[in-house]
Amino acid sequence: MPTSTDTRYDEPPTRDNTAVLLVDHQVGLFTGVRDITVQDLKHNVTGLARAAAVLQLPIVATTTAADSMWGPLIPELAAALPADHKVIDRSTVNAWDDERVREAVEATGRSKLVIAGVSLEVCAAFPALSATAAGYDAYVAVDASGTFWATKRETGLLRLQQAGVVVTDYSSLMVQILADNADPLAGEVYGALDMPFATLVGQLAAALGPRAD
Repeated sequence: MPTSTDTRYDEPPTRDNTAVLLVDHQVGLFTGVRDITVQDLKHNVTGLARAAAVLQLPIVATTTAADSMWGPLIPELAAALPADHKVIDRSTVNAWDDERVREAVEATGRSKLVIAGVSLEVCAAFPALSATAAGYDAYVAVDASGTFWATKRETGLLRLQQAGVVVTDYSSLMVQILADNADPLAGEVYGALDMPFATLVGQLAAALGPRAD
């Protein structure tokens, strides 16, 4: 079990110490998202999952009431997960309150947890707060999360920051874990993240050609 210390965030997230928890990116919940476009949210959480897979980070994905209230995972995310990935469907509001979710996270052996969810202030924030209390270092990917109106987003972010959870964006986390652009996986990671500006940089580099010595 991780041990919480005042300097726990001095150690950066790496391929060896980080896992990913994706909470309730479901079709029914996406219909109510208003703080980010549905297209952008789909793009970002799918990019997060794909990049995590390239970096071989363990991924735990959950739904709630998939057969009744909120429906299945969005197809784009389901397709981005490993073919044999088992999604945990639960009834608890806080994913961390489900023993199977906690056990799945614990089984990764990782001390740092990247979390995204719909909605931000419940599906992402509640397990982030609980994981922090349990000694994990929690990072919430805000742009791979979404919620239903501006006040919920603002209060959710404030609550996370008050609890010491790191709030960031989906691509910065994965690039930080990549760590070195000379890594053989760099192209695949950036491709998975599908950041428009990175694509333009690559096109510019290709247009300029090799630099003369």
